[in-house]
Amino acid sequence: MLKKLIIPAALGAALAFGGLTAFAADTSYERPYTAAQPDRTLAAGDSSRGADNFYQSRDVTARKVFFDNLYDMKVAGNLYLPKTIKAGEKLPAVIVGHPMGAVKEQSASMYAQKMAEKGFVTLAIDLSYWGESGGTPRNSVNPDTYAEDFSAAVDYLGTRDFVDREKIGVIGICGSGSFAISAAKIDPRIKAIATVSMYDMGSANRNGLKRSLSLDERKAILKKAAEQRYKEFEGGNREYTSGTTHELTKDTDPVQREFYDFYRTQRGSYTTPGEDPAHTTHPTLTSNVKFMNFYPFEDIDTISPRPLLFIAGSEAHSLEFSEDAYRRAREPKELYIIPGAGHVDLYDRTDLIPFDKLTSFFRQWLG
Repeated sequence: MLKKLIIPAALGAALAFGGLTAFAADTSYERPYTAAQPDRTLAAGDSSRGADNFYQSRDVTARKVFFDNLYDMKVAGNLYLPKTIKAGEKLPAVIVGHPMGAVKEQSASMYAQKMAEKGFVTLAIDLSYWGESGGTPRNSVNPDTYAEDFSAAVDYLGTRDFVDREKIGVIGICGSGSFAISAAKIDPRIKAIATVSMYDMGSANRNGLKRSLSLDERKAILKKAAEQRYKEFEGGNREYTSGTTHELTKDTDPVQREFYDFYRTQRGSYTTPGEDPAHTTHPTLTSNVKFMNFYPFEDIDTISPRPLLFIAGSEAHSLEFSEDAYRRAREPKELYIIPGAGHVDLYDRTDLIPFDKLTSFFRQWLG
């Protein structure tokens, strides 16, 4: 059934180059775009080194779009087009995935706008069960569906008349780096893959950082999640796990402090309207164990000859995952290290994020 197309008056001119015809033949649709704003009620957070999560470009046209994935779940995205686009022109496109537990307004939309300024059509998406995308229960973990969302984004972009469907790439930030790789292994339409501060969400949950989680500890997590399934089946309250702490204490570890400064301050905190702020970043306990069956780097070598770019900070606690993926991948591949940068630094610190490197990578491989 064809959904009603809602076109904001302010975007009418942007559609004059022919984008409207691409929307008329499918079930995708759009809504008015409202720029995300920081929560001024929270502490400011560390805004040094160009931290600018809520960046709003004057050089791009923004649309909020929705389209279906393979499982008829609605995927939400912020679509950005360079204002320099000409009538009839087909541009290369880049899909941007947000950190695990975040939403598209956190990191992904800023990256997408910066890349649109460089001449790409870009699309920052909400993964299923998060943000404005469909899926219940909210905050569920389903890595196969997360990967499918990237392929659904290719479906969407590849059917726009302002996109060259042979020139579509992805940027996966944090956990989305592993989901983008998982998608690329089985979707040859993804022509170039870049990851930033990548987490292998499978290994992180099975083994912990630097393999700090013992087998007994892993089994205890599995047992707790299994027992919780009984409780929820019988009508008990849903429980949430991991994610970012809501309060700092003298015992809070450095990794949690790093995440806290982004997710719990004005710097990066954002809650999708209608969602419970207490649950932001926290996946459901019963579904989070699905990550223990997630092996995104197995067969990563089969992506070749499509290129892989792994970007990570030299001080990032997650560096081990980019190094592991790089070791397993075949050429063409590159591990690009940002001196002095941590994991969350590359979410929004524009003085550190190598946009020139990302631009040259996608221009080389997408044309």
